[in-house]
Amino acid sequence: MSARDTILGRLRERLDGPLAAPACDFSVVTGRGWSHEERLRRFEDKIASVHGEVIHTDHAAWIEALISMLADKDIKRLGLGREHPIAQEARTALADSGIELTDADRDIESWQREQFDSLEAGLTSTRGGIAETGSLWLWPTSDEPRRLSLVPPLHIAVLDADAIEDTFFDVVERHDWAGNMPTNALLISGPSKTADIEQTLAYGVHGPRELVILVRH
Repeated sequence: MSARDTILGRLRERLDGPLAAPACDFSVVTGRGWSHEERLRRFEDKIASVHGEVIHTDHAAWIEALISMLADKDIKRLGLGREHPIAQEARTALADSGIELTDADRDIESWQREQFDSLEAGLTSTRGGIAETGSLWLWPTSDEPRRLSLVPPLHIAVLDADAIEDTFFDVVERHDWAGNMPTNALLISGPSKTADIEQTLAYGVHGPRELVILVRH
């Protein structure tokens, strides 16, 4: 018998019975009980505090809000997916806009330089938001790879107001991350930022300088 088997055998044959997992109290990370309006307010306050921009729209008019925002920021080259309904709707609306639409589902080696040097903005869907921290959560796919939200100077995210949860724990529990944990989840709380040794925040050093969230009601 190996030393490992000996140790495990002793654990299984404990005189005071088998080990049991301790009771867990998750009340500190859940149970906020916020209303829909309170969740939305907290989300917007938190993400605005770190330079995230929120634009409110409705499901019928979000494309008009997107077009207006792209014009205001003089965006001429936009990266986006092809399969997600948000990307499909945006592609149809922007087909004759003069904005160059760049496919994001290409092999990174084939357009790495182009992506880092000339892509002005990336448009992505989101799976939801977190009111407590002012965060977006995304599950990147081959259609919308993670670099679409992490590389261009401007990240445009489309968020449904009804998909905002109170806390990160509520997201994990409600969407069954324990049984269906994503292989590559992104939590985004504002544009890229870093701090030097003096703890001075700087934005856009190694990623998007701007984050715009189109919240659809």
